[in-house]
Amino acid sequence: MFITSREKSIIDLIVKTSGKHTVHSLSTFLNVSVRTIQRDLKSIEKMLRQFELGLDRTGNEGLFIKGKNEQIYRLIQHLANVDPTDETPEERKLRLLVTLLHEGPSFKKQVLAQQLGVSGATLTSYLDDIADWLSKFSITVTRKRGVGIELVAHEENKRHALASYVLIYFYEDLLESLYLLQQGKTKTDHILGYFVPEYFGAIDELLQQEIKKAQISLADSDYIGLIVHICLTMQRTEQRFLLELDYPAESEKTAEFQWVAKICRELKERLSIPITQSDIHFLTVILRGSKVQTDESVYYDSIVLGKLIKAVINEVSAKLHVNLSDDFSLYRGLLAHMAPAIYRLKQQLESFNPLTEDIKRKYPVLFMVVKQSLETHFKDIPFPEDEVAFIVLHFGSALLMREEKVSIKAVVVCPTGIGTSKMLASRIKNEVAEIKTVDILSIKDFQTEDLEEYDLVISTVRLPFTNIDYILVSPLLDDHDIEIIQQHLQRNVERVTRNKQYLAPVNQPVAAHQATRLPAIRILLQEIKDVYSSMDSILDHFNVFHHAGNDYWSVLTEMVERAEQDGLLTNPADVIERLKEREHTGGLGIPQTTMALYHCRADGVRELIFQVAHFGQPCRMKGMDGEEMPVKNLLLMLAPENMNKREQEILSMISTSLIESDRAMMIFSSANETMIRQKLEDLFLDYLQNQLIKD
Repeated sequence: MFITSREKSIIDLIVKTSGKHTVHSLSTFLNVSVRTIQRDLKSIEKMLRQFELGLDRTGNEGLFIKGKNEQIYRLIQHLANVDPTDETPEERKLRLLVTLLHEGPSFKKQVLAQQLGVSGATLTSYLDDIADWLSKFSITVTRKRGVGIELVAHEENKRHALASYVLIYFYEDLLESLYLLQQGKTKTDHILGYFVPEYFGAIDELLQQEIKKAQISLADSDYIGLIVHICLTMQRTEQRFLLELDYPAESEKTAEFQWVAKICRELKERLSIPITQSDIHFLTVILRGSKVQTDESVYYDSIVLGKLIKAVINEVSAKLHVNLSDDFSLYRGLLAHMAPAIYRLKQQLESFNPLTEDIKRKYPVLFMVVKQSLETHFKDIPFPEDEVAFIVLHFGSALLMREEKVSIKAVVVCPTGIGTSKMLASRIKNEVAEIKTVDILSIKDFQTEDLEEYDLVISTVRLPFTNIDYILVSPLLDDHDIEIIQQHLQRNVERVTRNKQYLAPVNQPVAAHQATRLPAIRILLQEIKDVYSSMDSILDHFNVFHHAGNDYWSVLTEMVERAEQDGLLTNPADVIERLKEREHTGGLGIPQTTMALYHCRADGVRELIFQVAHFGQPCRMKGMDGEEMPVKNLLLMLAPENMNKREQEILSMISTSLIESDRAMMIFSSANETMIRQKLEDLFLDYLQNQLIKD
C-alpha cells in the first residue's frame, strides 16, 4: 500500500479522536491548508474501501471511520507495517522522465536508481511505464547491456510527451501553483521540480491580458495547457534543445500565428529568453488544437464539418430510436469540440481521456454506435477511443436532458469540457431529486461569480480556494458521489434552504402564480421577437447580384457598401478587413460546389445579412479542404459581433443547408433569386414548427 506520512497522520488522528476532528481542525493541527486536507481525504476514502470501511461525518462535521471494529483493527495493524513516503510514484516517474529528456543521450541504470532513491526492480517497473507512455509520442526507449538506457526522439515529440504527462497527472497541482502565483505568493522552488515560477507567472499574466483583447475562448484545461507548453518551450530553447522541423511559410499569415508571435515577443522582452520561429509555429499548432472550446463561441461557417456532424447525429438517432436531429445544443456542442479535435488528430497530437474506460463501461451501446457512425462519415480520420469517449459525452448529455424534470440551485465547476459538464449537470438533476437547477462555470469565471445565489458548489477538480465549501466528485458521478451529495444536503438542509419559500402566502395565491409564470412568458416573447426580427431582416434584404467579371473583392466591396447605404451596417472598411482576415485563416470555397461563403461578425453590422453574387466568369480561390477551386457564386453572410442564441441557430441552419442535398446545392448555386428566397422561407417555416413552437 502506498501512503504519505500526512495521510497516515490523518487516519491516526481520526481513529484516536473519532468524531472530534473536522477538516478545519485537522488543517490547523497539521499546519496545512483546508484544500490539502480535502485532497488527502479523497485518497484516504479510496484506501478505506479496501478494508470495507468508509469515512463519514457527524452532524457537526466531525470525521469518523465507519465500519466493523475488526476491519478498523486490520487497518491499524496494516498501517503499523507500512513505511510512508512523501513522494508519489507519479512524481518519481516525472523526475525520471525529465532526466531522460534533459540529461541524455544514455544512462546507466544504477545511476538512475540512485538519483531516484529506488531499487533496481522499482526502476525497471517505472521504465516500463514511461516507455509505454513515450511510445504514444513516437519516442523509443531502449535498454542494452553494457550501453545502458537510451532515448531516441525528435524534439517536438519530447515536448508533447512531457507537457501531456504533467497535464494529465499533475493538473490540479499546476492549478494550485498558478493560483498561489496570482495571489502574489512567490514560490522559491521549481513547480513540480521543473517549471520556473517566474516564467510561469509572467506567461499567465501576459496570456490573461492578450486573451481578453483578442476575445479568444479557452477552456480552463486548455489555458493551463498553453501555459505549460509555452513555459516548456522557453526552458527547452534556453537549454539549447531546439526544434528540428520546418513549417510552411504560408501559415505565418494566420491570425493564430500572429497572436502567438506577439506573445513570444513580449516574453522575450520581459525575460530575455530567445524564442525561435519554429517555436512560434509549434505553439501555434497547440493553440489551434485547443481554441474555441465553448459552444457559445462557435462560428457558423463550418459547412462541411457541420454536414458530417448532422449525418452522425441522424445515424445515432436512427440506431438508438430517438430523435436528436433537431437538438441544436447537441449540434453546436459537437461543432465546438470536433473542429479543434480534428485538427489535433491531423497533427497527431495525443489526446488522453481519463474517463474512457468508465464511459465504455457505463454507456457501452452508445459508445459502439457513436464509434461506428464516426467511422462511417469521417473515413479519412481515425478517431481513437479517447476521442470517441469525449464525443459520447455530448450524446449522453443530450439523451439525459430529454429525461430531466425541471428548490435547490447548484453550480458545477468543471474544466474538462462542455460535454462532460453538461452530462454531469444532467446526472446531478436526475440522481438528486432535491436539486432542480444546475449552472456550469469554468474555474476562471467561478472566481468572479457571486456565489450567494447558489446553495451548493460541486467540482470535478480540487479548487485552489480555501474559503469555499464544495463537494469534490467524479466527472461521471458514481454512486459514492451521489451519496456524498445527499448526505451533505441532509446535514445542511436548513442552510441550503435559507432563501427558499416553500409555501405561497395564503392571501396572495394569484400574485404568486403570476410570479412563477411571468419570467417564462417574457423569455418566450423575447425569443419570438429575436426570431422574427432575424428572419425578417434576412428575407427583407436578400438579393442576388449578377456581375460579368470575376474580381470577387471588388464585388464584395460593392455589396458591403450597398448594405451601408441601406442602413444595415456602419464602417464598411472594417467589415471588408474582417472578411480578408477570415480568408487568411483558411479557404472559404465549398468543396464539390461552385460556391464560396464569405462571412464575418463585426460591431458595425446592425442586422443579419445574407446575399448572393453570381459571376459571369469563374474565379479561382482556395476551398475549405485547402485545394484551389473555381467559384461562380459568392455568398455573403454578415452578423453583429454579439449574437443571441436564436440568431446563431438561424445562421447555422442556413450555412448547413447549403450542401444538405444535391437539390439544395443546385438551388443556392442557381443565381435564381426566387428559388433561393423560397428555399429560405421553407427553412424558416420548418424552424418555426420544429424548434420554436416545440421548445
